[in-house]
Order: sequence, then C-alpha cells, then structure tokens
Amino acid sequence: MARGPDPYTEVTRNIRVSVRTFYLADQSAPERSHFVWAYRVTIANEGRQTVQLLQRTWLITDALGRTQRVHGDGVVGEQPVLEPGESFEYTSGTPLATSSGFMRGLYHMVEHGSGEQFDVLIPGFSLDSPDEPHRLH
Repeated sequence: MARGPDPYTEVTRNIRVSVRTFYLADQSAPERSHFVWAYRVTIANEGRQTVQLLQRTWLITDALGRTQRVHGDGVVGEQPVLEPGESFEYTSGTPLATSSGFMRGLYHMVEHGSGEQFDVLIPGFSLDSPDEPHRLH
C-alpha cells in the first residue's frame, strides 16, 4: 500500500481530523468498474475537555456525481473517548464504480461533563486512481 498525499485536515472545536488516502490496486478491477480505496483517519483532541465520538455521517460521491450517504454508530465498531491531548487512529475503505470520487463527512461528538453534543467536520478528500488524468480535489 503506497503512502498517500499529505493529509487533508480540518479542525472543529479543537478536534483535529486528518485523512490520508490510499488506492488499493490489488483489490480493484478497473475492467469491471470496481475501484477500491483505503483511508486512514486520525482524530486528535487538542482541547481541554474529554470528548467521545458517538456517530459518523459520510457523503461519498463518485465521478458521475452519484452520492451515497452512510450513517452509523462510532467508527470501526468503536466509540472512542478522547482525553485532552489524546488521539485515535483507524483505517477503513470504500469501493466506487468510477476511477475517482470524493468523500466528506461529520463526526457526531459529545463533551463529557457538560453532555453537549456537537459535530466535527471531516475534511473533504479526493479518491483518485493512478490512471486518473486529473484530481477532483
């Protein structure tokens, strides 16, 4: 798995979300319009309050403009709690029927102590196969 470009990064309420993407040629079959990417996300709590990730919402758009909405509890089966200064990293993936696409989303969080719920932006990032002549992002 080749190392992706510099990470896409977004900071919301002292929560830094960074994403790196990786095209998975060994799992893709371009001749069947099947393209697969992995993405590695790091969520870092740079604030002074303990927070927990409860849910996530992804919008995944292919090169034809078709958008799929994915919503669910936690990430990779976990609802991580992040103390101040802590971070959580996970890797997941997505297939597309086109050789490029775009993802963006939200993490739905809660602040421990106050119980206040808030959303953290996941930066938009492009999914580009090596054969794609131009980037979407």
